[in-house]
Amino acid sequence: MNEGLTPPGITHLLYLHGFRSSPRSVKARLVAERVARDHPGVLWWCPQLPPSPAEAMSLVREGTAGWPQERSAVIGSSLGGFYARHLGLSRGWKRALLNPAVHPARDLARHIGEQTAWHDPQERFFFEPRFVAQLQQMEDEIAGMARRGPVGPQLQFALIAQGDEVLDWREMQDFCQGGELHVLPGSDHAISDFPQHLGRLLDFLRLQG
Repeated sequence: MNEGLTPPGITHLLYLHGFRSSPRSVKARLVAERVARDHPGVLWWCPQLPPSPAEAMSLVREGTAGWPQERSAVIGSSLGGFYARHLGLSRGWKRALLNPAVHPARDLARHIGEQTAWHDPQERFFFEPRFVAQLQQMEDEIAGMARRGPVGPQLQFALIAQGDEVLDWREMQDFCQGGELHVLPGSDHAISDFPQHLGRLLDFLRLQG
């Protein structure tokens, strides 16, 4: 991109949900509704991610293989934020991280076994030990990619809630250094006051009209 030129508007937007979550999450639906209303020309995709991190990333990479680099962006919440950071760094995409998981291999190791889906308790899946190893490999890859160059505020945005009851906000703050960072006093892991911050997120994304 030539220095001094206004970057092109985003035409392709991906949303990645968190662990046990789905495209039915409140934040995903709020963003989807706003995009459909105000930016109908933007391609929106929020896939249901499989439990395997390797399979989830394979699905995402295949589904976005033809997306243009400078016109694509990814939003990720919790574990989806970890995936979004990995994808954004590897693709050079804009990424917005919402209370992103920082050390999911460590934190999800205690969740090995049968799990229920958050939005449908009747839906069950098994979180396997090999998934922890996949997450650790991704964490190592993120660290390697992050060392290659600084992250600028034009490429990364983060909302971090100090009141997150699941993740340590200080770890998230360190994880998101270099980008546009908003640390929210209070709030929670779900960012229940997300509608108040959606405007900031959309300003960062600069979606095409």
